[in-house]
Amino acid sequence: MKIKSVELIHLDVPFTTHTNQHMRYWLPHWRIIQLCKITLSDGTVGWGETIPNYTWAKVPDDIADRIVGRSPGELLWDDALGAGVQQALFDAVGKVLGTPAYKLLGTKVREWCPLSWWAMDMPAKDWARQCSDAAKQGYMTAKLKARTWYDLHACFKAIFKAVPPGFKLDLDFNATLGNAASAVEFLDTLKEFERIAMIETPIPQGDVAGNAQIRNQIPRPVAMHYGSPPIMTTLQEDIADGFVVCAGAYNIMKQSAVTNEANKPFWLQLVGTGITTTWAAHLGAVCPQAKWPAITCMNIWKTQLLAEPIKLHGGYYRVPETPGLGLEIEPKAIEKYQVDYSWVDPPRHVYRYARASGEVTYYGSSKQSLHNDYPRDAMPVCEPGSECVPVEDDGSRAFAQIWDAVQDGHTLRRV
Repeated sequence: MKIKSVELIHLDVPFTTHTNQHMRYWLPHWRIIQLCKITLSDGTVGWGETIPNYTWAKVPDDIADRIVGRSPGELLWDDALGAGVQQALFDAVGKVLGTPAYKLLGTKVREWCPLSWWAMDMPAKDWARQCSDAAKQGYMTAKLKARTWYDLHACFKAIFKAVPPGFKLDLDFNATLGNAASAVEFLDTLKEFERIAMIETPIPQGDVAGNAQIRNQIPRPVAMHYGSPPIMTTLQEDIADGFVVCAGAYNIMKQSAVTNEANKPFWLQLVGTGITTTWAAHLGAVCPQAKWPAITCMNIWKTQLLAEPIKLHGGYYRVPETPGLGLEIEPKAIEKYQVDYSWVDPPRHVYRYARASGEVTYYGSSKQSLHNDYPRDAMPVCEPGSECVPVEDDGSRAFAQIWDAVQDGHTLRRV
């Protein structure tokens, strides 16, 4: 049995209407989905996907030269082939053998896997809307991009009014709390919110002493991305309660073995539609410590790209038992969303940070750069009444003046 062909298909899949109000300014290029279709010599077809602008491994440009004519079984564990190709290989080989993909990965330890909703940073009313939608769709946790330019206390109060009892939040600060002093001071104020489950990367992960201080003083689990700092340092210094794991099958299974020996839980962070989310279920089925809800961001797109969409029950979804990945691609979605480009730019905009005092600061940096620029400027940490929102170019002279003033790293302050 040989690989006959490999086909890469680019789609521009729209975000949900509410998600797009915010994602269009930060990560519009996440709309681009690269489907991978592998056909074997007997006609068996395997499917996978890559989010080419956010993935643990892109599909190489010379992928056809690398795999066509070779046995799919010998390539299963080659993470360098890219996310979509690896998924498609497991799908195809599983179909040929008549076995679900998880049986090719290891020994099954669970039939249902936990899955979390995902949302970028948003004002309080929008986060409440997102989490309410999550609960209605069967989720019981949401991972939120917590940022210090918001009044987070107001955000959490709005969310917990909108969701059922038992709905929990995981907060990813992406190091924007800056240092242990700021982090401990703020995180200590969250004691009133019992349903905040864990904190991810409150400060730069390389700050070993600072992270140790946070973990020793904050009575909530602290999660860190596996491998930064080196895993032996993380374990010896005991600076994390668990991990974020994002890799190909070979490296995930290596990391799973280490976390299992250390008795440290993790969540799988594999971003994609229903295709990747299904792949995550197969991995979660065989990784003993994949006990924290997986993050796939499936909820941000209007479609899962599946003929039979995944349904959650109490925050869990079932591991497929049919051969391969156990999914069928929705053909109409391919016809509807196929494109010949692989990048989407955001509209021209600035960010307006407003304080309760009435003072306003404009930033011209991208949202990604703002993660560094805001703490660098020693700005307030989650000050009551604060909010940061994008302001899009409306063609006015007023916007042009603001735009010109914030170029080259400058900010504009108004009272």
